[in-house]
Amino acid sequence: MSNASLDSSSTADAQDALAVYGWDEGWAAEFASYAEQGLVPGRVVRVDRGQCDVVTPGGTVRADTEFVVPRDPMKVVCTGDWVAVDPEGSHPLYVRTLLPRRTAFVRSTSSKRSEGQVLATNIDHVVICVSLAAELDLGRIERFLALAMSCSSGEALLHESALSWESGAQPVVVLTKADLVPDAVTLSHLVQDVETSAPGVPVLPVSAASGDGLDVLAAVVCGGTSVLLGQSGAGKSTLANALLGEDVMEVQATRDVDGKGRHTTTTRNLLVLPGGGVLIDTPGLRGVGLWDAGTGVGQVFAEIEELAAGCRFHDCAHVAEPGCAVLAAVDSGALSQRRLDSYRKLLRENQRIVAKTDARVRAEIRRDWKRKGAEGRAAMEVKRGRWM
Repeated sequence: MSNASLDSSSTADAQDALAVYGWDEGWAAEFASYAEQGLVPGRVVRVDRGQCDVVTPGGTVRADTEFVVPRDPMKVVCTGDWVAVDPEGSHPLYVRTLLPRRTAFVRSTSSKRSEGQVLATNIDHVVICVSLAAELDLGRIERFLALAMSCSSGEALLHESALSWESGAQPVVVLTKADLVPDAVTLSHLVQDVETSAPGVPVLPVSAASGDGLDVLAAVVCGGTSVLLGQSGAGKSTLANALLGEDVMEVQATRDVDGKGRHTTTTRNLLVLPGGGVLIDTPGLRGVGLWDAGTGVGQVFAEIEELAAGCRFHDCAHVAEPGCAVLAAVDSGALSQRRLDSYRKLLRENQRIVAKTDARVRAEIRRDWKRKGAEGRAAMEVKRGRWM
């Protein structure tokens, strides 16, 4: 049999064995050159301590990531990656390369350096889990959405280009523990509050305990790869177990005092759903720092950006400028002050993150500071002239 026939046969085997994990003709095309080298395709289902579990046509293997440990933390092997690994029987067995990522969910780290942390890759849906056992934090939901709506193309991460959210992952907000809400009217109001903070994004109340809403969510995640994100205690692992139909993920009760949970899930795990699609469960996130989320912020606060087009000045900061359409909307009650404050906060934070690596943005910030300083000094001179 010719080498071409062998490559064709191995590609077909991979297509059949890995189809439930999301393998398709696009991935096959990306992998073709590695197949010629005798490497094996696989998807990373778990990463820890320099090694990862990779599902391949022959089963799940344990592979070392030594050959793909870059200086850039954005390019490390992550749950959800498609990779090329050594063939079975190699000792040790290595991940040799990553296939170009289609999408990636990235947050900034707590480090003072300008670094991003990739939480999951090649995802189609970002499921933001919010517990109804605690008071809703709409600002945090907006923060998660800004990141989800800026879910970067993998090509952007690996080749420093950019791609819009329309080509990336689609967000959905899941309000977990809906059975703890006392009545349907209250639940409806909570859903409406979140919908106001998440324009155009599906908001689904779900109870893993009673099963209410699970069928709707299952229909959303049955196609492609979905990642569960949220704070500890949001019910992600319980929700994952409910979607899987069995207790795969360990769960613990939340604290009665504040509804927060402990970090039961410590690694990101990729799991096959019985109704189709795959699910990535993640540890609870204490902090959700923005990472180049300007596009996402604009989409989350689309109504503010639309109002801003009617401001008298094109560079209006919506603080005290005359003819500000945004402030007029706040005064009329059409826009809440809370939402405007959240918008300003996320814009400032994102600008600081981008400025760490973008000299042009740093220069713009310095010019803005100088302009505001000059305006402040001019105002003081006017006041002094009046007092004299």
